[in-house]
Amino acid sequence: MPLFVILMLFFDIDYSQASSILPSCTLRRQFHLNGMHKSGDVILGGLFEVHYTSVFPELTFTSEPSEHICQGFDPPGFRHAMTMAFAIEEINKNPTLLPNVTLGYSLYDNCATLVIGFSAALSLASGQEEQFLPQEKCSGGPPVLGIVGDSFSTFSIATSDVIGLFRLPIVSYFATCSCLSDRRRFPSFFRTIPSDTFQVHAMIQILKRFGWMWAGLLVSDDDYGLHVAQSFQSELTQSGLGCLAYTEILPWGDNPSELRRIVEGMKKSTARVVIVFGHQINMIQLMEEVSLFLQNVTGLQWMASEAWASAAVLQTPRLMPYLGGTLGIAIRRGDILGLRDFLLSTQPGSSSNNQNTMLRKFWEHTFQCRFAPPPADWLEAGGALCSGEEDLESAQTEFLDVSNLRPEYNIYKAVYALAHALDDMLQCQPGRGPFSGHSCASLQKLEAWQLMYYLDKVNFTIPFGDQVSFDENGDALPIYDIMNWLWLPDGGVQVLNVGVVKKTASGGEELILNEEKIFWNFNNNQPPRSVCSETCNPGTRMARKKGQPVCCFDCVPCSEGKISNKTNSVECFSCPEDFWSSPHRDHCILKTTEFLSYQEPLGVCLTTASLLGTCICAAVLGIFTYHRSTPVVRANNSELSFLILVSLKLCFLCSLLFIGRPRLWTCQLRHAVFGISFVLCVSCILVKTMVVLAVFKASKPGGGAYLKWFGAVQQRGTVFALTCVQAAICTVWIVSASPMPHKNTQYHNDKIVYECVVGSTVGFAVLLGYIGLLAIISFLLAFLGRNLPDNFNEAKFITFSMLIFCAVWVAFVPAYINSPGKYADAVEVFAILASSFGLLMALFGPKCYVILLRPERNTKKAIMSRGTAKC
Repeated sequence: MPLFVILMLFFDIDYSQASSILPSCTLRRQFHLNGMHKSGDVILGGLFEVHYTSVFPELTFTSEPSEHICQGFDPPGFRHAMTMAFAIEEINKNPTLLPNVTLGYSLYDNCATLVIGFSAALSLASGQEEQFLPQEKCSGGPPVLGIVGDSFSTFSIATSDVIGLFRLPIVSYFATCSCLSDRRRFPSFFRTIPSDTFQVHAMIQILKRFGWMWAGLLVSDDDYGLHVAQSFQSELTQSGLGCLAYTEILPWGDNPSELRRIVEGMKKSTARVVIVFGHQINMIQLMEEVSLFLQNVTGLQWMASEAWASAAVLQTPRLMPYLGGTLGIAIRRGDILGLRDFLLSTQPGSSSNNQNTMLRKFWEHTFQCRFAPPPADWLEAGGALCSGEEDLESAQTEFLDVSNLRPEYNIYKAVYALAHALDDMLQCQPGRGPFSGHSCASLQKLEAWQLMYYLDKVNFTIPFGDQVSFDENGDALPIYDIMNWLWLPDGGVQVLNVGVVKKTASGGEELILNEEKIFWNFNNNQPPRSVCSETCNPGTRMARKKGQPVCCFDCVPCSEGKISNKTNSVECFSCPEDFWSSPHRDHCILKTTEFLSYQEPLGVCLTTASLLGTCICAAVLGIFTYHRSTPVVRANNSELSFLILVSLKLCFLCSLLFIGRPRLWTCQLRHAVFGISFVLCVSCILVKTMVVLAVFKASKPGGGAYLKWFGAVQQRGTVFALTCVQAAICTVWIVSASPMPHKNTQYHNDKIVYECVVGSTVGFAVLLGYIGLLAIISFLLAFLGRNLPDNFNEAKFITFSMLIFCAVWVAFVPAYINSPGKYADAVEVFAILASSFGLLMALFGPKCYVILLRPERNTKKAIMSRGTAKC
């Protein structure tokens, strides 16, 4: 149904005649198009933008339809059309390419208007003959075998949607919309210009090169611009290289209020880079708005798509303060030898020729004259008549400028692609063809779809050295030049080629830039900085601002224990267990270790106290050994006194096991040695107390039986038995749940506290409880014997020593529980030393005083007399 409607609208075919059996078909209406034609054995069509716009008269229900008027002649556009004519002439002169076949052409002007371009395409596909005879079975070749064009993506989409139904090849030289790569929708569409997909990738590569992560995007209001906007946003987001500050659609036609709104948005935005995927007319209208109202939009870096990257109409002194330094993606430039001479040979002649109206309009525009018959008011206004013999070489026209052939180069390649496909098709050998029955196509019965088969497989190299072939989507090998608009001191403009971007063998994009040649339109002649937020340095992470694009973020310092070691890190990473974050949070460092060390002041003090106690014990032991025969030493079992001194010496030394980096053997020994040493000491004190009480009990009538239970053997056996119990407790504890060295990170995040875990809290409690039990029993027994005679009584000293001992260890428990890390060890060492010093001073201090300072009291007589006096 859509095709039927289109044919009804544009061809106005007489279906009443076509449906009946008539000798001929009549075209009821022709399109009056600007064209240029040349006959040949095979005709190629062309669609070009030779005028900027067109005007259609207003229609009413009673008025007859009238023709459009094309306005704004475009000399470069006409040069495009003449380039196709030149390529066909060059092929016709080539004896090796299409020998014995003459190519002709039918070229039309689309006037930058969709309905005109579509009408021209249908005219090429159906022909403009007013009457023709239908062949048998409606077979026969079309008027043209291929079309070069159109220049607009929207026009190409509309044309290919219809022409593609007939498999008529269309080779565009300027339509870049990525949507045209859809082979299912556009099976006969080819192009010699890269698609927008590659152009978008190229733009993103440039953004990446200069670190421009914050840019604005302006697109034209057509398929070309809208598809680019969608593709650019998607690709930029996926790449993670930046984001768009704004996306605006440039209106068609006269819409100053919308343009003014867009310009105001550009001025308010912090983005310093503006990317424009639009046509020349879009940029002309936009820059007119900028310059007309003196909008302050300087300081922007413009990036141009291939549609206007080389537009001379924008390279004027009036616009260069804004557009100077523009970077653009341009179509690959090529040299076409002989083109300028061919252009100079253009001659319309003096007679009216409806077949070449395009050429006549070019002549009238260039020399400001009119061919006869001129408009009625032309001569009255003093206008000149065209003779057709004017000197073109002396005219000032862009038409003859062949220094920057870019679209022309694509047109040249498109024509040669069609010619090579036709040549390959005509060289087919009967019986070896690709069609049904291995048949070949013939020039007399040539079908467009047959040419499309060969066009898919075409592969050749043009004289300039570039390879021409098409991929499975009909796209050519992608390559672009990078252009830079240099603003010269004299106000002139020079467009420099500063690099190239092309597709690599691996499928990626390779960007080659000569940055030293680039002109930047800024005071320091340096590329601008365009970011929404400044780079987050190592040690921070990006925190996206709510409601804003991903490029807008705050830099949040990493928390303790986490780092980021690269710029713009999305998150901070935790350091390994034994590491901590540096002060700048940019790398991990080893955690400082903490334990009760011999090098720190606390460790030195405790070590000194421990050694001092050991030395005092050794000194007291020496004194007692030297005076072992004196009454003070011999009183109350001197053997137990010596054993107490040895155990106290062990108590002082065991405290050294708590100092230094914990290891398995030190963790296992420290509490075992401590527990056994103190039990040995306390058990000796307990036995000594019991002996004192037994002696005085035995001194009373009937008390002799007590002494048989407290002989030397019994005393040793009791001490040994009590100590073995503690040894058994320690053995069971170590075997079942041994204390182990442990790296504790709970006290301090930035420190590793080395400590010994007790393994079994029950074992540790039983060990301490057993010592406490013996100490309490000793204290109670000594307290009961405190009033016995002094000459044989040590009960008071034992009572005082046990009081000190119990007080120290009662205070130890809460202090130990509430002390973290090395301070728990320090508390335990302090308790050991304090209780050891207490026992040493209380038990042996008075005796040493008598032995050393009151030797007169260290006699049997003195002791006995004191005891008698007391009684």
